[in-house]
Amino acid sequence: MDWKSLLHSLLHLLEYNPKEPMLFNTALFIYLFLVLLFFYQFVYHRQHPRILYLTLFSLFFYYKSGGMFFLLLISSTIIDFNLAKWIYDAKSKRKKRFLLIVSLVVNLGLLFYFKYTNFFIQTFNDLNVGHLNPVNIILPVGISFYTFQVLSYTIDIYKGQLTPSDNIIDFGFYVCFFPHLVAGPIVRAANFLPQIHKDIVLSKEEVGQALFLIITGLIKKAVISDYISVNFVDRIYENPMLYSGFENLMGVYGYAMQIYCDFSGYSDMAIGIALLLGYRLGINFDLPYQSASITEFWRRWHISLSSWLRDYLYIPLGGNRKGKLRQYINLLITMLLGGLWHGASWNFIFWGFLHGIALAFEKLRDSIFKIPKNIFTRAIGVLFTFHFVCFCWIYFRAKTFTIANQVISQIFNQFRGSIAMQWIEGYKYVFALMLIGYLTQFVPKSAHTLTEKALTHSPVVVKSLIIVLVIWLVIQVKSSDIQPFIYFQF
Repeated sequence: MDWKSLLHSLLHLLEYNPKEPMLFNTALFIYLFLVLLFFYQFVYHRQHPRILYLTLFSLFFYYKSGGMFFLLLISSTIIDFNLAKWIYDAKSKRKKRFLLIVSLVVNLGLLFYFKYTNFFIQTFNDLNVGHLNPVNIILPVGISFYTFQVLSYTIDIYKGQLTPSDNIIDFGFYVCFFPHLVAGPIVRAANFLPQIHKDIVLSKEEVGQALFLIITGLIKKAVISDYISVNFVDRIYENPMLYSGFENLMGVYGYAMQIYCDFSGYSDMAIGIALLLGYRLGINFDLPYQSASITEFWRRWHISLSSWLRDYLYIPLGGNRKGKLRQYINLLITMLLGGLWHGASWNFIFWGFLHGIALAFEKLRDSIFKIPKNIFTRAIGVLFTFHFVCFCWIYFRAKTFTIANQVISQIFNQFRGSIAMQWIEGYKYVFALMLIGYLTQFVPKSAHTLTEKALTHSPVVVKSLIIVLVIWLVIQVKSSDIQPFIYFQF
């Protein structure tokens, strides 16, 4: 290869390709991350070069994932850095409140424009009060996540719970840090900023934990989630009427496992990658399908979002401090807006509505009588909660209410359970991966801890062989097209 071909290949590597975004489960990211780690050893013990190095890589990562929208990310970072300092320095409460409103308007205004403009145009047109043409808008990758991050920063400063960063590079690093940038977890500045200037010292246990998270996350996403999605779930939700009720039910169970493995897999990889670089991100999933109530489910599912909605929406609305009826209304509003956060669709709003009603019902039930706590009642609670969550996932996954209702109709009217063995034989790999997913979801937490410790204390040769085996497995099951993470669209 001559130098011109080499230069052309390098330039092609640096270009953004919307058809091939750089994701954690792509070969390109793995190669570049290994390069990052190689040079990281020369700067990790020097605070300022380390922060600058990771910030520049994070911006490049975002460019490779979302194109020129990295300029919007930089602009938002500059605006919020200055607004936060002005809020902190303001002498009067009135001025602080005004600057906070400016921050809310700027950040939520951008989020509204990119994510919800066409949704409201379509809703306006559907009401037959006029006609507006849709706007050609591309949604910036990760805008929902980094918008909530910077809002938590300015709100905490307004409340007096946080001191603003004096260095825009430090703040930019917090906002842009690539493991959590495009699909979470949503990181609080109060938890992340104090870590920035600490010395990077990783123990053997932390390295083992990081590798365990990266490996299990990759298996969840690239093996389990992608395979059952491409080879079964997508087909069901494309046209439910072509399949029996039993197959539709398996599609519902399949999607419940797909979205869990997809999003928790991304979170695991993000947390593991950050830990390898010396930074701790909070846990985002805690075996949510073991929950015995919807309240418990939201303490275990997408923890960084549910805690954000609690602290910055539910509690400011009044929480449970203004009577039972107001508490139920606050829960419903929080979950409706949580559903809308997930996407510009009435399906997502209805999904949030169902969860809001369930949360309010549980609060009402608990105020009337207490369910005795024992193994039997917990098992019933887990079974009911899981199936309610699966029912709600139908509306979350289906593109329209019509498709969602067709899935439900087929399950109740055309079940045909007699084809169960035939389905298992025809979809044996899908069934096997679903079974593995659910077994790992419902085993005791101690089993996960023991597996992590076993990997941590295994020889380097064993660790290397496991990594090679996982990569080989990913290659064997991957489809021709890279499957983006589900939460990239949110």
